[in-house]
Amino acid sequence: MTTTQQPGGASLPADELLARELLDGLAEAVLTTDGTGRVTLVNAMAAELIPEIDAGTELAGCSVTALARAVASGADRFEADHHGRRLRGVRRQLAGSRWAWYVRDVTEEHARAAALLAERSRTAFLAQAGSRLALALHRDQVLLATTTLAVPYLADVAVALPRPTAPTEPHPRWIRYADGEPAPVTGLASPAPVLVEALAGDRAEPGPWAEAALTDLADLLPPEFGPPGTVLASPLLSASGSAGALLLIRRPGRPGFDPRDVELAREFAARAGAALATADLHGEQAHLARVLQSSLLPPELPVVPGVSMAGGYRAAGDTLRIGGDFYEVFPHPRGALFALGDVCGKGVGAAVLTGRVRQSLQTLRFVEQRPLELIHLLNQALFDAPDAARRNQFTTVLLGSVDRGPAGLDVRIAGGGHPAPLLVTADGTVTPVPVGGMPVGALTAARFAETRVHLDPGDLLLAYTDGVIEARGSRDAAMFGEARLRAALASAAGRPPAALIDRVLRAVDDWLGGQAHDDVAVLALGASAPA
Repeated sequence: MTTTQQPGGASLPADELLARELLDGLAEAVLTTDGTGRVTLVNAMAAELIPEIDAGTELAGCSVTALARAVASGADRFEADHHGRRLRGVRRQLAGSRWAWYVRDVTEEHARAAALLAERSRTAFLAQAGSRLALALHRDQVLLATTTLAVPYLADVAVALPRPTAPTEPHPRWIRYADGEPAPVTGLASPAPVLVEALAGDRAEPGPWAEAALTDLADLLPPEFGPPGTVLASPLLSASGSAGALLLIRRPGRPGFDPRDVELAREFAARAGAALATADLHGEQAHLARVLQSSLLPPELPVVPGVSMAGGYRAAGDTLRIGGDFYEVFPHPRGALFALGDVCGKGVGAAVLTGRVRQSLQTLRFVEQRPLELIHLLNQALFDAPDAARRNQFTTVLLGSVDRGPAGLDVRIAGGGHPAPLLVTADGTVTPVPVGGMPVGALTAARFAETRVHLDPGDLLLAYTDGVIEARGSRDAAMFGEARLRAALASAAGRPPAALIDRVLRAVDDWLGGQAHDDVAVLALGASAPA
């Protein structure tokens, strides 16, 4: 047996059979070439992976195109699909201008990497879809987002078929978006059996539909789209059942829906269905808010002989204009009763209590018109409400009675923990009218106070809620404060109530600078000029 010398002095066997056994035992293919580029050695794995190449083959002209191209260009690596396998090879130089190519079967590795990328892509798609759908608070916005998100990632055409929301809609309305179309389009679907099945959630499995079913889809597809390839119908599920269907349509040249595609489409449709249910709930709440708004916004002030009045109202800075501040004026033969209040809390709960207070005043004024006695009755009425023991709500309020006199107005004011009204005289003097008292609805044995003030011609009395003086500026968040309110009133002294109210509200708006604010209500009254 011959031997070869290795570095360090030890000997290695030069047995060709042993060397061959070692090469054939490798898990990767090995090809060696001589100085002319012809294959000199092919191990067992190479014969299995690349059977077209054997000893004597000119590698630059072999049938493995990617390998031949790499040899011809002098590249040191290649990657290609061959006989259904993914091959990756690298080249190493040997002694005597010879080369060795080491080729690995990376099919499974490539498949795992592709699966990981696909899963990441699906996750990114669902995350984007979730964000877009979460921002859609209206039914049409949800349907538009559903169709545009699905194309082209899931299909070439997406058609959303929501269930009709009213008996006046005999046919379902569809919204379609197709790859290449500038924008989604809408239409009314005919009551075709296939569409009825889709809305009922019966068309569940993807695949080529029958010719009759495809005919039913013709009106939903873009012009010149041609016969669809694969169609998948997914129900838009909500907590109350199917809210409609999503049709995903692919062209004939595109691969059909594999199980992962079906799973992804189902998940996407489920999220769209949940968003649709949320939008419907938001629509119902918005409708309720509009109904509350119409009943809770301050009424148009009545005409009272001898009394000049004006009011102003700003709901808290949100989209639903329902709040806890209010004012009312009730004429009587001698003049009028007025009320201005601020219910504690915000939102629908405060709005409900506001409605209760105003309804109670509407009724109680017929049996009592003296402010102090009336505020006691209002306090008792709030505690007599069926849910009084379960709530922790109260209101601050000013109740006043205005009587016409021979020279101006005599005003009696009862206070229930509310900011003192301000008397603005014709010469620009602004003076608070202390009233005091405890909030109404807080204690069954609450104590209230009453005061009187006379308004000469040219004088005005301004009642306001704390949303005026507590409005915070846009720069340093400082409150508007009573000093600024008095300055605004002094600058409008001698002017009619409407001008005074306008001056106050403009000053508050300028101070806020577009920032959110609490509810604001103001009421000004004085003696009207003689006719």
